[in-house]
Amino acid sequence: MFQSLISELSRPKTVVRSVWSRQRSGSWWDVIVEGGFEEDDWTSNFRMSQRTFDFLCQELEPYLAREDTRFRQAINVRKRVAVALWRLATNADYRTIGHLFGISKGSVCVIVDEFCRIMTEIMLPRYIKIPTGEDLDKVIETFNQKLGFPQCAGAVDGSHIPIKAPTTFHADYYNRKGWYSIILQGVVDAAYKFIDINVGWPGKVHDARVFANSAIFKNGEASKLFPETKAKEINGVRIPVIIIADAAYPLLNWVQKPFPDHGNLSQEKLHFNYRLSRARMVVENAFGRLKGRWHCLLKQNEGNIDKMNNVVASCCILHNICEMFQEEFDPDLLQEIGSVAEPIQHVVTMQENSSSRNGDAVRYALVQYCQDTDM
Repeated sequence: MFQSLISELSRPKTVVRSVWSRQRSGSWWDVIVEGGFEEDDWTSNFRMSQRTFDFLCQELEPYLAREDTRFRQAINVRKRVAVALWRLATNADYRTIGHLFGISKGSVCVIVDEFCRIMTEIMLPRYIKIPTGEDLDKVIETFNQKLGFPQCAGAVDGSHIPIKAPTTFHADYYNRKGWYSIILQGVVDAAYKFIDINVGWPGKVHDARVFANSAIFKNGEASKLFPETKAKEINGVRIPVIIIADAAYPLLNWVQKPFPDHGNLSQEKLHFNYRLSRARMVVENAFGRLKGRWHCLLKQNEGNIDKMNNVVASCCILHNICEMFQEEFDPDLLQEIGSVAEPIQHVVTMQENSSSRNGDAVRYALVQYCQDTDM
């Protein structure tokens, strides 16, 4: 019943009026959702269970609550959060969302912008952060026990988020595949949760340059990313806590990537590449789950780049909350992702330093480890 009603509400205004007349009073949100949505309805429409939705509303209550005035009744927090989630999950236009929730198009725009700004300013430091202490130990153990890669705290990669051509410097945003985008760089743990993000670089920029200008790179090079006490000796080499990457990234003592395969790799190196690739799949899976839930990241969004950055960051935070609550992920949500192909990244050689030379020693020690601990 709910899906058929939603379908009707996506039709022209005359049909929408007929729906309102049948409901007699109140919006779809007031009459249907608050009046009787079941668990499957919550997950399919808002990408999360009612329990998670209630938790999110509680977290945002101090920042989104508004008081009634003499002239109008304030939109409550639950409806504000629902409006924003609907927009992020479906990328429906503001007018259609306004009809669904019984508010104006302008109010939808304000609510979504405010929600994403609050999520980025307040919630991001709480839900996207580098693990420490026992949390870091758990991440390292999971990578080793389940994915067969030691001393690993995360996998890094970049993903392109489509946008419409900006009014200024639009050539910078035109990526190698022939469409406009901004870049989301994400570092993901073994449970598909983002532990670091960097959003907003133009699509033309190479992943290695985005990485080299990110806070995580600067902290890693300064040995401030993970505690040095977490380092471990493997095959006579001191191995710090590392993150893993694909061939587009530099080889450093704390960043490991596969050997380039020109058809002449030894079996030991091929096995290392396989183990690293298997562990690195967590970041690709995380991007898939992120875009599968929040379809606004699949569409060519227009408008202010800073606002779009907030949208992307908000989706990453919501993704982490969903994963934290172990929300079920519907594989059917991935169907649209294939329509947005990722640009091909070419390998960029960064200037060699002591960190990259030590990276070779670390990689060869890990080659031997993978050989000795076959999984």
